[in-house]
Amino acid sequence: MSDAITKFITKLSKNERLVILGIIKKITSNNLTGLQIKKLVGSNDIFRVRKGKFRIIYRKTKTDCIVISVDRRSETTYRDY
Repeated sequence: MSDAITKFITKLSKNERLVILGIIKKITSNNLTGLQIKKLVGSNDIFRVRKGKFRIIYRKTKTDCIVISVDRRSETTYRDY
């Protein structure tokens, strides 16, 4: 994970942190069952997972999934993707 993602996660409450880390573990192990996933418009390989007010954006390659961003939902959440 990048430093920005780690910094964001450390600022969360314990329960929120456990939920987000569980989702990231599922994404990186390519076990996507039970997650609310949507492909981002205009991209073939970037997806988002929605969990309450949080959005986890990841890129799916042929071999694995890479987490790009973890953020709270806002007007600028998807702007760079």
